[in-house]
Amino acid sequence: MVEDMCFLYKEILVMKPPKRSPMLLRTAVIIFSMVCGVFIFSVCLKQISTQARTTFMDFKVIDNHSQSILKLMNTHLLHYPKPSSFSRNECAHNPVLFFAILSNQRSGSGWFETLLNSHVNVSSYGEIFSVRERRQNVSSILLTLDKVYNLDWFNSASKNECSAATGLKWMLNQGLVEHHKEIAEYFNHRRVSIIFLFRRNLLRRMVSMLANSYDRYAKLLNGTHKAHVHSAEEAEILSKYKPIINSTSLLDDLKDMEMRSAKALEYFNSTRHIIVYYEDLMRNHTKLKDVQEFLGLPQMELTSRHVKIHRGPLSDHIQNWDDVNKTLKGTIYESFLEADY
Repeated sequence: MVEDMCFLYKEILVMKPPKRSPMLLRTAVIIFSMVCGVFIFSVCLKQISTQARTTFMDFKVIDNHSQSILKLMNTHLLHYPKPSSFSRNECAHNPVLFFAILSNQRSGSGWFETLLNSHVNVSSYGEIFSVRERRQNVSSILLTLDKVYNLDWFNSASKNECSAATGLKWMLNQGLVEHHKEIAEYFNHRRVSIIFLFRRNLLRRMVSMLANSYDRYAKLLNGTHKAHVHSAEEAEILSKYKPIINSTSLLDDLKDMEMRSAKALEYFNSTRHIIVYYEDLMRNHTKLKDVQEFLGLPQMELTSRHVKIHRGPLSDHIQNWDDVNKTLKGTIYESFLEADY
């Protein structure tokens, strides 16, 4: 429409003015030019206004998603890794927070890590130091950590280019306590944030450990050992095995489990850390919001396909329940006999 009007405008400009009324024609040309100019200006103004409004809306969305990261900006916890194996491209200016999940076997760390990895901005690379060669000495440990935090580690959890938080899961008995001094220094130097994940009910953890150890050889699921399952049917099959707990050494065993976790807290107390309990996560999934805030992440609903294996009262899962019950009654561990979630 604008083109047609402008064409007409050009036609008028090239017309020869009539001899009898040049003033009238000149006035008509001026009025038409003004109308055409006002129309074109209004169309352009509308386009500029729409573009400005869209830009403002986009900025608001970005601002909402970045609030958690901005809270960490002044604490010097953020990094801008430059991996040697690939280019971060447009994400090169996106900051990354480094973290490590420190835990014990059968404390819910596998489930917890899948929850974190369901976040679009998190890459947690699993139990890397379960491979003995990676923890054979301090040098091999630190080289492995460098590879992780430089974003040069690749597995199914990798979201390397635009990760906002990257880390790993590390069991206390995988060289972590043995080389705690050097590792704590590394964590402080690289500003790695630690998530301690523990289990309050150590008796339940013991049942899970014994059952998992048994299945390594029994392979109850069609000749395959699975430490974690994704269906209620598989969980029911594995839960049918009831371990016998050594009631004679039970009190000492529980105390030893407590001390191992306490030592880890002592060794890494100088680092930035948060303590999370499996039972709290099971009872109240809003606890995951605290973890996301700790990692400076935009809040998301986190999900996992893991299915819990040992449900219900512990009396259903321990073969010599009467002996265990008698041993713990009247001790500081008596609460472990009760249902906790």
